[in-house]
Amino acid sequence: MGTILVAAVSLSAQQTPAFPAVPSMTGASFATPETSKAVSEKLAQLDKDVKAAQSAGDNAWMLVSAALVLMMTGPGLALFYGGLVRRKNTLAIMMQSFALMALITVLWALVGYSLCFGGNGPVIGSFEHAFLRGVGAEPNPDYAGTIPQATFMVYQLMFAIITPALITGATAERMKFSGTVLFLTLWCLVVYAPLAHMVWGKGGLLNAAGGRFPCLDFAGGTVVHISSGVSALVCALYLGKRTGYPKQPMPPHSLVLSFIGACLLWVGWFGFNAGSALAASSLATSAFVATHFAAAAAALGWSAAEWLKNGRASALGAISGAVAGLVAITPASGFVGPMPALAIGLIAGVVCYWMVTKVKAIFGYDDALDAFGVHGAGGTIGALLTGVFAQQVINPIFGAGKDVGGLDGHWGQVGNQLVGVLLAWVIALVGTLVLLKIVDLLTGLRVPEEHEIAGLDITQHGEEAYNLEA
Repeated sequence: MGTILVAAVSLSAQQTPAFPAVPSMTGASFATPETSKAVSEKLAQLDKDVKAAQSAGDNAWMLVSAALVLMMTGPGLALFYGGLVRRKNTLAIMMQSFALMALITVLWALVGYSLCFGGNGPVIGSFEHAFLRGVGAEPNPDYAGTIPQATFMVYQLMFAIITPALITGATAERMKFSGTVLFLTLWCLVVYAPLAHMVWGKGGLLNAAGGRFPCLDFAGGTVVHISSGVSALVCALYLGKRTGYPKQPMPPHSLVLSFIGACLLWVGWFGFNAGSALAASSLATSAFVATHFAAAAAALGWSAAEWLKNGRASALGAISGAVAGLVAITPASGFVGPMPALAIGLIAGVVCYWMVTKVKAIFGYDDALDAFGVHGAGGTIGALLTGVFAQQVINPIFGAGKDVGGLDGHWGQVGNQLVGVLLAWVIALVGTLVLLKIVDLLTGLRVPEEHEIAGLDITQHGEEAYNLEA
């Protein structure tokens, strides 16, 4: 027995030196330079594949969003405005939206995009991307690092199209087509381009990421809605009232068209707001939800206010309220949660109803389709409330852990929002008034009274929307 134990110990002692070789067999002995290189190449390829998949997903979402935003102008806004005017002006108002789809596209390709997103000046862009120079498949990391710059360019184009189209709601039924085309072309260069660069452009005065006055505007509260709404008010005051207004009734000729248009606007707005995340991300989801909730709350708010006053809720009121909510949530959509979105929508619905039914009557201006009452007022309300309800848990735009809006304790952001609102108002007021004067001298703005009475469809375009004799 003792002999066996001694032999076993001796054998064990002889085998012990072999055990340390086991770790080396699983580690360094197999980590040859060739193996390490192969692993590195595979990891690099995997990282490349992941980025390509993310880029493909983001690009697909952004192209769909661009199409949704274009749908907001045609057919959405064209139908919405087309139903609100009198029958004799249907084609004229729809043609204005359609013409801008073509006109602004060409202008954007030539210099518009560059003035908005070229360079890094505080007020206006540069001619860096004039004629779309340098805009192709490669991303621009200053704006959207996972999609081609061409995709970002065409997405932003759709915003530039619908913004001037909104103004036509105030000039409806009395402005020349030639004057409209020239005025809105100049307006895009003089009013829209500086505001877009100041708020969204690199180095912009109001840019949330480093601007002198960081103004939160996720999808266009100041750039789109305040600019167009305030400009619409100036246009309405400059042109004067329609012949017969307000003594002669001028009801919408087809609320069915307007109803369809409003529904298309609601759906298209998901591309407008959720698309402004510039990626198929959780932020896009948050903006999507906020957009829908605000529209629903505003429709109910407007309808409730109308019901209390008139004893019933109208279809026109409901769709107007929904649009008001969509306008108000636009700047806040990427910064607020669902409950604040409901609050913003409800407030906007009630306030915009008051602007359209009370304020307009008190001052007597003829904002034919309430472009100012909905977009000017709604955009202002939304921009200010963004400073109140924005939270870093939704979008830490100032950096991880840094307060964003009032709910986070950063009430100073309301002041930044106020600066942005005031600048947008001033630029829109002054720029629009100057341009109206210039265009009035060059082409004239208002149609003759006999043309207005006959209708702009016949006098401006030689056509009628409805051939009732056929």
